[in-house]
Amino acid sequence: MKNFWQKFKKPIIALAPMAGITDAAFRYLCGKFGADVVYSEMISAAGLFYDSERTSGLLDSYRKNGGAKFVVQLFGNNPDHFAKAVKIIEKNFKPDGIDINFGCPVPKVQKVGAGAKLFQDLEQAHRVIEACLKNTKLPISVKTRIHAGKVSVLDFIEKMKDLPIAALMVHGRILAQGFSGEVDYELLNRAQKKFKGVFIANGGIDDLKSAQAMLKKTNADGIAIGQAACGHPQIFAEIKNGFNTPRPRAARVHPSQEGNILTIALEHAKLMDKLKGKQGILEMRKHLCWYVKGLPNAAELRKEFVKVETLSDIKRLLK
Repeated sequence: MKNFWQKFKKPIIALAPMAGITDAAFRYLCGKFGADVVYSEMISAAGLFYDSERTSGLLDSYRKNGGAKFVVQLFGNNPDHFAKAVKIIEKNFKPDGIDINFGCPVPKVQKVGAGAKLFQDLEQAHRVIEACLKNTKLPISVKTRIHAGKVSVLDFIEKMKDLPIAALMVHGRILAQGFSGEVDYELLNRAQKKFKGVFIANGGIDDLKSAQAMLKKTNADGIAIGQAACGHPQIFAEIKNGFNTPRPRAARVHPSQEGNILTIALEHAKLMDKLKGKQGILEMRKHLCWYVKGLPNAAELRKEFVKVETLSDIKRLLK
């Protein structure tokens, strides 16, 4: 039986997972504007293993993802932790899939042997993926980088070839580059040819032109957009329009709203307030600064946005 990854009309357009950003409110907006798949922030497998109730708080009960498929991303390095974590997620949150992070460059993540550090230990990485596959019926996907330490994504794919990984998202930069610099399209293309499942290319996509270039150069089944969606969730609609890909979810957005960035920002703020209260408003500060980038008086607005305390403050400034 086909998993959801295999049922999409290509190219697939996904919202890449981003810590501190891809919470329920942001996932909903991106799905509303046409993202096919949206990912949660990284969730600790160890956190679910030792304190499932507290860690589960990162996955709030708001499951409206604008019609997009929802994937929960886990990080860690202990197969036993993952085995329990996937059971908890499948039972309590019922997402469409589960993803394992092998690409995060953040030092505190690598310090515990997770993210890009786990990517470099192919034997342990294999055990982690295998533990997930044995303990859930949900499709398991993986996110990596093209290279970290002495290990390339080609080595990774070769080691995992006996495992039925549903989808592989690869960031086209090496570990040392972090999230900037040139993308290695040639290595992404080689990885796409080698991997047997759905291949998603990530990195350096910030508009329709770069999305088209990524697909042409890599022959990927889809792309994942990260930073370019911050303050601009309608990028999914813009790219899908450029590809002439039907986007029934985004079609429900009123035409006057699609181009009005401040209207979108207000909708985002209202949802953050509804889901997280005061904490949501504080977290909204960074989003507001992204929303007004490039607008007249943006610098002055940012000075005010970083001080907002209530939804009323936001409404006043947006007017």
